[in-house]
Amino acid sequence: MSITIAKESPLSTDLALLMQRHTADMHADTPPESIHMMDASELAIPAVNFFVLRDAGKPLAMGAFKRIDAGHAEIKSMHVLTEARGRGLSRIMLDHLLAEAKAAGLKRLSLETGVQPTFVAARALYAKAGFEDCPPFEGYSIDMNSVYMTRSLA
Repeated sequence: MSITIAKESPLSTDLALLMQRHTADMHADTPPESIHMMDASELAIPAVNFFVLRDAGKPLAMGAFKRIDAGHAEIKSMHVLTEARGRGLSRIMLDHLLAEAKAAGLKRLSLETGVQPTFVAARALYAKAGFEDCPPFEGYSIDMNSVYMTRSLA
């Protein structure tokens, strides 16, 4: 395994499959009004740090964080291709996002994820990494299809 993670543009053409699969997964069993994902163009802004995990140059996973304020950011667009799951890549990407956010001076990372069965593994990953349930944060409201989680980076 020759894994690399680097900050990249979400608009890179070789990320099309990752973006398509992420979008399909978000729409698979979540009502449209409860989908809070950002598309590639929305991720391509200065407030977002977007990272791609590659194995031998092939993009297998992505993850990002979007600044909410000087000390707080939200994890966005965490996704690992289905055929690459089971290798610990989600945890590798999450650990990278945590380290990058801390290095950027952030004090807190939060996220929104789904309550549907397709998000069970994601919620378990976040909980194992120290994220705890929290009320809706910046721009969110109570939604029976969403779980909000947060953790300190201190």
